[in-house]
Amino acid sequence: MPDLIHQSISQSAQLTPNAPALLFKDQTFTYSQVQRRVAQVASALLALGVGPGERVAVYLPKQPETVFSLFGTAAAGACFVPINPLLKPRQVSYILGHCDVKVLITSAARLALLLAVLDTCPDLHTIVLVEDEAPTKAASIPQRLMGYNAFCHLSSANLARHHRIDTDMTAILYTSGSTGNPKGVVLSHRNMVTGARSVASYLHNSPTDRVLSVLPLSFDAGLSQLTTAFSVGASVILLDYLLPRDVIRAVVRYGITGLAAVPSLWNQLKALEWPVQATQSLRYITNTGGAMPVPTTRALQQLLPSTDIFLMYGLTEAFRSTYLAPDQVSIRPHSIGKAIPNARILVMNAQGKECAPYEPGELVHCGILVSLGYWNDPDETAKHFKPCPHKSPKISSAELAVWSGDQVMKDEDDYLYFINRNDEMIKTSGYRVSPTEIEDIIHRSGLVTEAVAIGLPHAALGEAILLIVSPTSGEQVDDVLKNAVLSCCRRELPNFMVPIMITVQDTLPHNTNGKIDRRLLSQQHQTMFQDALL
Repeated sequence: MPDLIHQSISQSAQLTPNAPALLFKDQTFTYSQVQRRVAQVASALLALGVGPGERVAVYLPKQPETVFSLFGTAAAGACFVPINPLLKPRQVSYILGHCDVKVLITSAARLALLLAVLDTCPDLHTIVLVEDEAPTKAASIPQRLMGYNAFCHLSSANLARHHRIDTDMTAILYTSGSTGNPKGVVLSHRNMVTGARSVASYLHNSPTDRVLSVLPLSFDAGLSQLTTAFSVGASVILLDYLLPRDVIRAVVRYGITGLAAVPSLWNQLKALEWPVQATQSLRYITNTGGAMPVPTTRALQQLLPSTDIFLMYGLTEAFRSTYLAPDQVSIRPHSIGKAIPNARILVMNAQGKECAPYEPGELVHCGILVSLGYWNDPDETAKHFKPCPHKSPKISSAELAVWSGDQVMKDEDDYLYFINRNDEMIKTSGYRVSPTEIEDIIHRSGLVTEAVAIGLPHAALGEAILLIVSPTSGEQVDDVLKNAVLSCCRRELPNFMVPIMITVQDTLPHNTNGKIDRRLLSQQHQTMFQDALL
């Protein structure tokens, strides 16, 4: 069995070389073809002098070159960093600088957006463009610029791939952090390989499966679609959809057997007509990125009576934590299930004791799936990653656990239920959003005196972002200020972080510590917010 994440591709290339591995639009790549492309990327990175564990960022939408680049980086013995293609230049430059990226693989159009921030990435020495095109201002780029074809033909015949073992890091996934800037979650080969095997085991994946990839590959659940399918020799179909109906069309066109989505997409898909071909091919669907509304689950059960529904819960820091088996979805539709294989899930109270049934506590994930911590952030790592609190007194174990920050409880049968988050993170459209990151953007604009972003319940999005601001002077017109703030958000933030509503208050309430009272603002605005959406 493979020990390193890229070896699942090479294993299938040996066993079933002509089996379809990757489909994109009208293109089909067999496992042997994918293996050859992955090997080309690995060889090219070695020829560029990329060292063991050094970071290679991929800033692309879902397309074959994205997959080749991610797994090729792992095959070279380096560390891949998938960047959400929705992020704006400021967020991209932060990631490139924070983890000292050496090589960036992107497109000409995206590079054109990054021209103004490239000088903030001193360790970046090479940029590879997938279209073999140079942007109009290429002469101003200090980094080496290459087309993808020339890159893939770099020779490293005399260079051996860096020796790596299963506990070495192979990926850094950036997720929003409570302090504003995103945090880089460091994953080892073992984390990813075991995670893929674990999920494949309860989804009963096999080489006959065709998995539709609609989630971003920078998202742990989106990346999991690739690793899980490749672990069993199944096929993955890459899709960047414009409309929810495009997803259903793809299910029909490709004979999809497995589909994962976030609640906001499922809320839209349940309202559409599903052709009989789609209902017949779909063996299972999964939900991740937030709790599925029970009415949505019920509607999907009616639409897809022969399809198994898996409700899942996870966090980037531990890949995947729990799942609710299909036979329990009608019985316990509010539950997030039980631990997946190779995970131990505890519910701990403030005194460090395991909670009794129905006693709320923090979800703590123990086991092999727990990541290596946060890149370049020892304080946050020490805060969230600690020795597992549940171990045999006769065994000395250094097993780590991650404290999720999520309040849950278990019933008498040990099924888990999500209650809320301990921190101020906003969960919208399957993304974790830091309110501080939004607020920092608005403060830097000089448009307001104070700003606070809060998440409020929303049927379609899970939570919607409400931004409350106070003007710099009493003479500002509310509507003019709202429009200016909204324009700033749209210019500086990806779409999923743009507030759905902006309100203006002369002053914002503060608690006894002098901080803005987010809890009070949330209580005050919840009814008003719901009324405004009707």
